[in-house]
Amino acid sequence: MNFQIRVPDVRLVDEKGQQVGVVSTQEALRMAQAAGLDLVEVFPNAQPPVAKIIDYGAYQYRQEKLERKSKAKQKRVDIKGIRISLNIGKHDLEMRKSQAEKFFEKGDKVLLEMILRGREKAHAARAFEMIRAFARSFGESVHVEQDVSKLGGRLTMLIARKK
Repeated sequence: MNFQIRVPDVRLVDEKGQQVGVVSTQEALRMAQAAGLDLVEVFPNAQPPVAKIIDYGAYQYRQEKLERKSKAKQKRVDIKGIRISLNIGKHDLEMRKSQAEKFFEKGDKVLLEMILRGREKAHAARAFEMIRAFARSFGESVHVEQDVSKLGGRLTMLIARKK
């Protein structure tokens, strides 16, 4: 902006949005100062670079406002955790499934977690099958983003709703 522009010539757009044409940077600066505004380089990669005569503070405010607006429209995807155990009852498993479905409806991903304690670690194969069966119980509406991984006595699997 203003005296930080180092190129000899710029394609100038005045404060009304009219194309002035290619002028020297010094001339463009004089025109901006005469209007009481700033000379701002808006497209530095163009040949020659495009510069506008605008109020820089107002320009910056509009840019920030646009960024905030686009950020507000974005949907953040959260990862919700559901913990099941090796000896979980049928009803408890159904409750966890309905809980996961609520998370899917909100657009979240679900991290299934199973912690094996003591002698349960000897039944790791059964635990792997149980956590995969839980993921399959949702049918075709859900896909596995991260397959079952084991770290110590903890098994985890990340599942999400298909788009």
